[in-house]
Amino acid sequence: MSHDEIKKTPITDIDLKIQQLKERQHRLMKLSSEKERKQRANRLIQTGALAEKYFGIEHLTIKQREELFKIFSDFISKNTPTKYRNKE
Repeated sequence: MSHDEIKKTPITDIDLKIQQLKERQHRLMKLSSEKERKQRANRLIQTGALAEKYFGIEHLTIKQREELFKIFSDFISKNTPTKYRNKE
């Protein structure tokens, strides 16, 4: 049996297909994770824009904004209408 015949066995073909499928799965998972990351980044940007718009906090530093959010977080958590609560 020559070296070329060994490479062309059905098992080698199956191994090659398995490797190709694993690579494809990896690419698809990477694309999905990238898409989720971009969606999250977009949500965060929109949320920040809304916070600036409705709370007038453009002039505050990040640290000051965090302190302000901490002050109101308990109130908001307790008084969030049911329809806006996390359903988990």
